[in-house]
Amino acid sequence: MTRLKQTKFRYFYQQFSSHISIIIVAFLLLSLLFAHYLENLVYRNKADELISYGKAILSDIKENPYATEIVLNKYSSVLPARKISFSLFDRDGKLYLVSNRGPEIKYLPREDWESLKKGKTIIVQSDYKRFDQDGVTFVVLPYLENGKFYGGILLTSPISGSLEMIQEINKILLYTILIAFGVSFLQSWYLSRIHVKRIRRLREATSQVSKGDYNVHVQSSNYDEIGELANDFNHMVDKINTSMAEIESLENRRRQFMADVSHEMRTPLTTISGVIEGLKNNMISEEDKERGINLVSQEAKRLIRLVNENLDFEKIRSNQIQLMKEEIELLEVLEIIQEQLSLQAEEKNNQIIVESAPEVYVKADYDRLIQILINITKNSIQFTREGTIWLRGREEPDSVVIEVQDTGIGIDPAEVEKIWRRFYKADISRTSNPYGEFGLGLSIVKQLVLLHNGEINVASEKGKGTKFIIRFPK
Repeated sequence: MTRLKQTKFRYFYQQFSSHISIIIVAFLLLSLLFAHYLENLVYRNKADELISYGKAILSDIKENPYATEIVLNKYSSVLPARKISFSLFDRDGKLYLVSNRGPEIKYLPREDWESLKKGKTIIVQSDYKRFDQDGVTFVVLPYLENGKFYGGILLTSPISGSLEMIQEINKILLYTILIAFGVSFLQSWYLSRIHVKRIRRLREATSQVSKGDYNVHVQSSNYDEIGELANDFNHMVDKINTSMAEIESLENRRRQFMADVSHEMRTPLTTISGVIEGLKNNMISEEDKERGINLVSQEAKRLIRLVNENLDFEKIRSNQIQLMKEEIELLEVLEIIQEQLSLQAEEKNNQIIVESAPEVYVKADYDRLIQILINITKNSIQFTREGTIWLRGREEPDSVVIEVQDTGIGIDPAEVEKIWRRFYKADISRTSNPYGEFGLGLSIVKQLVLLHNGEINVASEKGKGTKFIIRFPK
């Protein structure tokens, strides 16, 4: 089966051909209309002139019926200077007075003759073959008296001078068309090349993108569709670059997370495996067996916590949890957090202080609120030694504000926005500790706050501590 080869008709030639054809057609139409209008104007002016003379002659004859010959002699001496000839004819069409080279009426068609008898003026502008003369304008006026037809007058005038003028004007129009064609040819060629260059740039940029090179940018504008297309193309490339950067960041974080998880899981798994092998082979003494079993239990709980944090984050992120909101006394919740984490705080010689009025209530899910505050407070304990951690609560006109502030090591400004990312861990936290070591705690906190239609912000200064500010709407 053979495939027919398609012939390409390049965009340059399409643009160029369309421009030229439109200009040619427009000029030809305008030239034809102008020539036709001018020709009709010349004939109409000549016909009006002949009619005015014809009416003047007939009027003078009516006023002086006995001086007809004097009237005719007067006009016979005047009209030849205007190159006008005339003839008088009777009701039967017979000529009874003919001026110098006056026309004859024997070839007047029957329908025109009948119209003439009814008082209609006959004008012949272009069909010269009705008479034995060419290149002239004819006008026939009836002579009526009391509604009765007695004959009429036939006037004629050559239009050779007018035709020459029309021909000269047509020649000028032809030259104008040729000049306009030349100018339009150059302009169309120039504009078509500009458009083709812009399209070629877009095509080359698209080809680069298809090859995986997204660092391209084309010149854009807002004054035509090609410029807007270039704007859209640049916007698309920027979006692709942003997406690629996000993908690369996610991939790097995924690798780091896998490395961190592998590192975190290796230690407890190695410990668990070693203790079990020791128990199995009776390599652990009786007095150390209880200590080994407790160690296995702690490491197993640590692995379970890692799995639970990942599952919890996925549930929150995919909106699979349902909040049971209720009015909660904030002071009571903060005191519970203080009590639960007091031992951990004492291990680092930290002090937890609660500051909140009893009448402050927050509408939230109790379990999730406890989870939020425990995660943040544990984070503060982790990075504070021999310092103070404040748990504050207060009421504002539109919201309830909870603050967790510490006097710890603080966060570098470059790291502040990164702490909410999943799997993210600052370098300082790469130590073995049981609280938030997997980089998921603060990610879960932010998702839970957003589910409450709240907002969370952090203010920190290196070496001077960190403050977490949570706002829940009333």
